[in-house]
Amino acid sequence: MERTHSKSRNNDRARKGHGRSDRKKSLAKLADRHALYEHAVQAVDVDFDFIDETFRKRRGRKARLLREDFCGTAKMCCEWVQRRKRNQAIGVDLDEEVLTWGRKNNIARLKESAADRITLIEDDVLKVQAGHSDIILAFNFSYQLLKDREILRRYFTSARDALNDDGIFFLDAYGGYDAYREIRDKRKYKGFTYIWDQASYDPISGSMRCHIHFKFPDGTKLKRAFSYEWRLWTLPELQDLLNEVGFSKITVYWEGTDEETGEGDGIYRPVKAGAPDAGWFCYLTAEK
Repeated sequence: MERTHSKSRNNDRARKGHGRSDRKKSLAKLADRHALYEHAVQAVDVDFDFIDETFRKRRGRKARLLREDFCGTAKMCCEWVQRRKRNQAIGVDLDEEVLTWGRKNNIARLKESAADRITLIEDDVLKVQAGHSDIILAFNFSYQLLKDREILRRYFTSARDALNDDGIFFLDAYGGYDAYREIRDKRKYKGFTYIWDQASYDPISGSMRCHIHFKFPDGTKLKRAFSYEWRLWTLPELQDLLNEVGFSKITVYWEGTDEETGEGDGIYRPVKAGAPDAGWFCYLTAEK
């Protein structure tokens, strides 16, 4: 909500120091959508642990160079270089605004020795030339923006070609019968409520329209802070495509269940079959 005045003379009084606005800026107006997204959606410390341990187990060595596709604010790049002094990261994204935010709010806060080991590239992940990496990531379901099968196939091919000989491609995915419904999911955090809005789904094309909204204690909302037009790719479709482009081994990692609570235990293990839950999240690896 912007600062408003009932009469133009109120502006004059405020400038002269004889009055003040009769409304304060709302929490929604003051909010930073990127900071809220990082807090509510991302868990780069958890992702790092999974990626780092999985690569070491599969390859018998530690990965050094990570490329984060659709990197957004480059939060994962920052986590990667902070964990080990020899780690290097490349972030690729088409959005100049979000890359600029990441440089200012994430990379600038690192020690110079860590910040110098991050390279951000404003480019299309289908065309980018960034050498070869040990790991390429496409997290937060970002690849689902590629709605056409042939285009997604091209991306998987380019990712495979850009890996070192023993490199691994990491993705995440979600699904379950609630994933196909037009519903809203709310989660409360300190100072705001996160709302995931599945606004529409077309069962014929698989196309979805989703939004992220934020609500604040003063009753104001940041509506459609982020909006997505994507295709909800299924795990069989993703595995078929990864096999088609020549990856040697594809593995799905499913979260275990805490016996006492019946909720997820945060531990992801290789599986051949998953539970038909209302909603699930998993990791995939594709080995070159």
